Amino acid sequence: MLHITPRQLATWERAGLVELAEGYSFYELVQIQKIRDLCAAKVRPAVIRQSLEAMQKRVAGMENPLLQAGTYSVGRKRVAFRHEGRILEPVAGQFVFDFSAVKIVSSPAPAPRPTANPSDVGELFARGIALEDDPDTQGEAIACYRAVLEIDDAHAASHINLGTIFYNRQEFALAEKHYRSAVAIDARYALAHFDLGNVLDETGRVGDAVSAYKTALLLAPTYSDAHYNLALAYEKLKEPRKALRHWNAYLKLDRAGGPWAVHARAQVQQILQGDGLKLVKSK
Repeated sequence: MLHITPRQLATWERAGLVELAEGYSFYELVQIQKIRDLCAAKVRPAVIRQSLEAMQKRVAGMENPLLQAGTYSVGRKRVAFRHEGRILEPVAGQFVFDFSAVKIVSSPAPAPRPTANPSDVGELFARGIALEDDPDTQGEAIACYRAVLEIDDAHAASHINLGTIFYNRQEFALAEKHYRSAVAIDARYALAHFDLGNVLDETGRVGDAVSAYKTALLLAPTYSDAHYNLALAYEKLKEPRKALRHWNAYLKLDRAGGPWAVHARAQVQQILQGDGLKLVKSK
């Protein structure tokens, strides 16, 4: 089905990318397809493994990057992932802005489809991920996630993915509904609190967004995106000193010095200069 040789499969098994098995579910085939495409782009299995582990550490709630994010090759020694509309190279902790220079190896859309209708929750969820990136098949993805919830109404990840689809469509009321459902199902799901914070911020409820981001950070203190967005929220509330704490926390986590770090560093400098001017004026 995927035109993979036994030798290739054995190599990926030794690298810890694929589990040894006699057969594979649709859910597992999606992952194997992405590994195949990355290797075809001359990315070594060890690099893929390193990137997967780095992505799991950098994004709270990201258990399986091959299924929860689009995969890209950036040269032979880097793998990037599309997550929440941005492309992140997790080993360096940098966001990739030059989309023309990034070769899309395997986004979720072209994943193989089974001939029979999947009834298993895992297969339905994987199919939803495989379809959600393409606007032409997004309706099918929504149907898959809703089918998962009909079988298992406590499937928080399906609520998260539905919320993200609606958020990107600017259907914020529906996005909020699903994010709140995910939080209700699993109060320790940091990604759910973070995403809820984003939709609250987007709809002008900045104070509520701050509370959601703070909860995400209580659950995952090294969640760099939550520090970044919380700093932005505090600046909107005109609380620069509170923002400063989270700009500095973000900079400690993003040591690679990507474009987001450049912005954070500029904000730190601006806040410190502002405090200096206030001190001079008061004297």
